[in-house]
Amino acid sequence: MAFSSMAFLFGFLPTAVLCYFLIPARWRAGRSGALLLFSLLFYAWGGLRLLPALLWSCLVTWAGGLLLTVGRRRRRAVFRAAAALNLLPLVCFKYTAFLLENLNALGLELAVPELLLPAGISFFTFQALSYLADVYWGTIPPEGNFPRLALYMAFFPQLLQGPIVRYGDFGPLLADRRESVPEISAGAVRFCFGLAKKVLLADALGNAANAAFSAGDRLTVGLAWLGSIAYTLQLYFDFSGYTDMALGLGGVFGLPLPENFDYPYIARSATEFWRRWHITLSRWFRDYVYIPLGGNRCSRGRHLLNLLAVWLLTGLWHGAAWTFAAWGLYYAALLIGEKYLWGGALERLPAPLRHAYALVLINFGWVLFRAGSLGQAGEMIAAMLGAAPGGGWSGEAAYYLRQYAWEWAVALPAALPVKVWLSRLLEARREEGGRGAAAVLAFGPKLLALVLLGLSAVRLLSSTFRSFLYFQF
Repeated sequence: MAFSSMAFLFGFLPTAVLCYFLIPARWRAGRSGALLLFSLLFYAWGGLRLLPALLWSCLVTWAGGLLLTVGRRRRRAVFRAAAALNLLPLVCFKYTAFLLENLNALGLELAVPELLLPAGISFFTFQALSYLADVYWGTIPPEGNFPRLALYMAFFPQLLQGPIVRYGDFGPLLADRRESVPEISAGAVRFCFGLAKKVLLADALGNAANAAFSAGDRLTVGLAWLGSIAYTLQLYFDFSGYTDMALGLGGVFGLPLPENFDYPYIARSATEFWRRWHITLSRWFRDYVYIPLGGNRCSRGRHLLNLLAVWLLTGLWHGAAWTFAAWGLYYAALLIGEKYLWGGALERLPAPLRHAYALVLINFGWVLFRAGSLGQAGEMIAAMLGAAPGGGWSGEAAYYLRQYAWEWAVALPAALPVKVWLSRLLEARREEGGRGAAAVLAFGPKLLALVLLGLSAVRLLSSTFRSFLYFQF
């Protein structure tokens, strides 16, 4: 069930919120139980046959944590076994077909099963692994209450697309959380803004991206650039829109979630970009893969191998395809280059040139990410560099510029921290005694959220439903 579906917006969500708040606030266990029940129902909506994968991960993680108590013998073996049992469903569902297809390409004739990937398996598996690692390292104590750990794993606002949460941050909130009217209001406002990002911007810009990536011989230089920029914006508004909705719902239930985006397209290097994009995933790989491998506290050769390993895994985490592996290695090459080759020269460039450098490289990276094959990625990049089969420009490119003119006009500034700048300006005016600024700060976001909710509902009723892009991961 997607947040942007009518069933969720006008059925599941109101029912879940109503049932949650009908339970007295002093009965924390009851409210947590209601959240767990609705989270399991939310996941089962996509198919009961997928629910065992989530329940298996919950059970293995809970039992593994209990067996990792300090002082027990063979703790390392227990940790490895629990991690392997968590990874087993992910590997089977996500990578079996990829492995068999590549073996068949080498001359074998193996049957390739059609396995339905459980939604969100990459996300809840990583949460399970982070919990087990933290218990193994002694960072947090094991959780003996199974329903509480299961809620951490299955909490529906962030179950399918993150952000990836650590139990050390989430667990204490379950025992001592305080829902308040201001937090509920702020959460609802953020949810509406996230919904608008997805429905009003991402889905519309996706039409231009799809047209470019499926153009074939009609592909022109202009259409290739238009499509790649459209996808760059589509992916950001789709994924950050989901994150806004997840964080908004977390605020409604008194369970704040970590930020996952920090205006990544204002970055001035690939390194800075990954400090701003999918922040919780970057931190996960840093803390649970990169640092255990040795990080940068080793020889240069070992450091390079560590970066290559981390980014290859990052690419393959996103999808079982060579395009994702190439995308991960592409960023490994950029980060290595900025660290050891051209980083110093880049720092000396004017800020606008550094920003242009980052945007162009990010754009090429998203072409690899979006393409259905390495061949298609090569054709798109070649077209962007001038070797387009259809020439320089076409009426099709002009059509997508005109057809989605207002989406382009809104999306470009919305990807920048304009909201932050305006808030600071209004806050300064309010401190100077400006009543108008105070009123805008108090009621402006709420009124705009209601307008965006209405526009989003109209768009959903009048168009075909589109799932979130990161559901496939």
